[in-house]
This record gives sequence, structure tokens and C-alpha cells, in this order.
Amino acid sequence: MKLFNTLTRRKEEFVPLEEGKVRMYVCGPTVYNLIHIGNARPMIIFDTVRRYMEYKGYEVNFVSNFTDVDDKIIKKAIEEGVSAQEISERYISECRKDMDGMNVKPATTNPQATQEIGGMISMIQTLVDKGYAYPAADGTVYFRVKKFKEYGKLSHKNLDDLQSGFRSLQVSGEDQKEDPLDFVLWKPKKEGEPSWPSPWCDGRPGWHIECSVMAKKYLGDEIDIHAGGEDLIFPHHENEIAQSECCNDKIFAKYWMHNAFLNIDNRKMSKSLGNFRTVREISEQYDLQVLRFFMLNAHYRSPLNFSADLMEAAKNALERITDAAANLKDRKAAAQTEAATDAEKELLAQSQEFVKKFEEAMDDDFNTADALAAIFELVKFANTNVSEESSSEFAGVLLDTMVKLCDVLGLKAEKKEEILDKEIEDLIAERQEARKAKNFARADEIRDELLAKGIILKDTREGVKWKRA
Repeated sequence: MKLFNTLTRRKEEFVPLEEGKVRMYVCGPTVYNLIHIGNARPMIIFDTVRRYMEYKGYEVNFVSNFTDVDDKIIKKAIEEGVSAQEISERYISECRKDMDGMNVKPATTNPQATQEIGGMISMIQTLVDKGYAYPAADGTVYFRVKKFKEYGKLSHKNLDDLQSGFRSLQVSGEDQKEDPLDFVLWKPKKEGEPSWPSPWCDGRPGWHIECSVMAKKYLGDEIDIHAGGEDLIFPHHENEIAQSECCNDKIFAKYWMHNAFLNIDNRKMSKSLGNFRTVREISEQYDLQVLRFFMLNAHYRSPLNFSADLMEAAKNALERITDAAANLKDRKAAAQTEAATDAEKELLAQSQEFVKKFEEAMDDDFNTADALAAIFELVKFANTNVSEESSSEFAGVLLDTMVKLCDVLGLKAEKKEEILDKEIEDLIAERQEARKAKNFARADEIRDELLAKGIILKDTREGVKWKRA
């Protein structure tokens, strides 16, 4: 399996630090609003990377944080007259709903910055003790960029160019910095902002230190893959490398993966252009599986253009897969014979070619567009070769293959059957009868059956209440 490493600017064979295990950190969103489709791209891409690693047999420790202390969160809290915590908790909850809609698997751990402050103070203290950081008179702690000789190795920027770029900029607080390039590890609190006590002042962490600490705590000093959007390469990921490697005296991450930008109608997404689209808005028009398909239909390192036409095309393409899967399911159920014939076994052997093509595409830097092309070849093969005369085994194996490959991409080949309100009420009534008859096994069976269909029951004094999950 090869992946493109931003650090070396070339495709490299993936070799994990520990055999059979992958330690992966993905920068998550700052939670001050509903997530937008720009946030959705890395979520979908790196969830797919994780799924393929698991398909290949790796045990993946997947950590993705929520930045829940930030200027934007504080601004929103002041506007609404509530606490910053209330804003961040609200939007973490909303973000989880959208991620679930996009079929993004829950991370092994979703750390929140505000719950890891002790670790941040400890790492900053280590950097101060080792001479890589220094406190200024007002309690701000800065990182000495020039002391880390490899600064710029990820973004491929050199310090002289950065220095000359800074000469024309008046950086706030520059007079107390030893060097204009030095960045903030800890900052003093302002009136009305959340803050924590530290050896330097009551304040809060800089953004970059948060991810270094959370990666270290949940994955260790060295990790296999660090990923995020390409907008994070500089300064965020560059600064993470500097502070982590100076603190831990080890290479921070072996492979760095970055997805390219997403434009809307060939223009950069921005609130000022009025083309800002949230995932929630998309979900009102489309099943979020369509958004996932759309994102995967391009290589993750290619810029992606979002438009209504392209989403319609994605919807139609995805329907070709779900229709083929539904057809196979029907053929399997209605088959007159169980076992595959010799001719069908021959065809099943041929169908493995599509699995091979799928794996070759994914092994080549997660080329999801080519992996989807392999699935469509399988769809065409199934549509051509499965008929009313086909055996249950033949239709079943092709269906299982299609479902399995789609699942690696986080796409649901089989549509969930929507249960109607009347069916729910009928099943609840049957459950009540079963309970009266002390047939608790059947009552539990009905509850589980409804839960599998996304219906949650709650027994109350007023009777049984239900809601869709």
C-alpha cells in the first residue's frame, strides 16, 4: 500500500511503526457552528482511509479532536450571551449528527481541547525547561522557531523567506517576541474569556499545542499518520512538528496526508460570496450518502468543485449501485435453486477481478475514484449475468461482494427499509400483548427488531413512547 507523504512529497510504501497496528490522528473541526462541506471532505476521506486499513487487517487507533476553545467560539458565546462551553457542546452534538449522516465511523477517541489543559501546561513547561520556549513579561509563552533547525520541513518553506515575509507585517505583540517568527503556546486571558491557571498567567493554550498534546496522550510520542486539510500544513502542522519533536526528542509523525480544497461552482467557499454550504443544508436536499459518494468520486489530493449538477450526477450514480444491490437481493430470495452451477462458479471466479482492481486502486494512494469504477464494473457484470434462472448462491455472493466493497468506502449498497408509523404502532401493540402474556422473550425480540430499524422505545407511566434514532 502506497500513500503520498506531504513531508517527502512522494508516494511511499506504508510501513507501520508497530506491525498490524496503525496510529492515526486527524485534525477535527472548531465547534462554533454547523460543519460545512469543506469540513466534511477530510472527515469522509480519512474515515475511508481508516476503513481500508481495517479491511486490510490493521487495528486502527483513530483519534480526531474537537477544538472547543477558540476566538470564534468565544465570539459566538458573547453574541448569544451564553458560555463558550454551551456553544462548543451544542455544536459537538450537531457535528456528531452530521458525521453519522455521512456514515463517518466514530473515532476511537474524540478528545476535547478543554479537557486536556493539564497536558498542555506540562508540554509547554518541558519546552521552557529545554530552552525551546520562553515566557514574556505579560505571561504569554512563545516557541523559539529558530532553535528547531528543521522548521519548515513539512511546508517546504525556508526561514529566510518567512523572515522577509514578516518584515512587512506588524505582528501583534512582536515587541515582546525574541523573533517575529516565534508563535504562541500560551496566552493571557481577556475579560469574559474562559481561562485556566498556569505557571505563567491565567490564560488559555495556543491552537497548535492542543493537537500535539492530544496526539501524544492518546497515540504516543510517535504516530504513523497525521492528516487534515491542506490549509493546515502551514502553520498548524508545521508548528505541531516543531513543538512535538522538541518536547519528545522523536520524529512526530511518519506520514503526513492532506486533502485538497473544495470549491463551490468554481469559486472558493466563503460567507461573503454567499456560497457557504453546511452539511445540514445538503441533508435537506439529499441523503448524505450522495455527498459521500460525490467526495469519493475524485482523488483526495485533487481540488474538488461542488455544484448542483455534480450532486445530481452523484445521486444517479449511487442509485445504480443501490438498484443493482436490490435486484440481487430479490434474485437471491426468489431463486429456484440454492447451489451455484459450474458455469456460475466460473463467473464468480471472474468477478474476483473487480475486487482485485478495487484493492489495486486503494493501494495506490487511496484512489477512491478508480475504486468506484471497479464497483461499477461489478454492477454491470451483475446486471448482465444474474437472471431469474440464477441460483441463490450466485446472486448472494455477488451481493455480498458489492456490499463489502461499498462498505470500505462507507457507502451503503443496501437501502435501509423505511418502517412506517403504522407498522411501528402495530409492533408496539403486539409487544404490549406479549408482555401481558408474560412472553418476555417475544417482547424483547420486538424491541430489538424496532431498534434495528432505528426506532427507540421508552416505557413511561403514560405508556410506550417511541422516536426515530
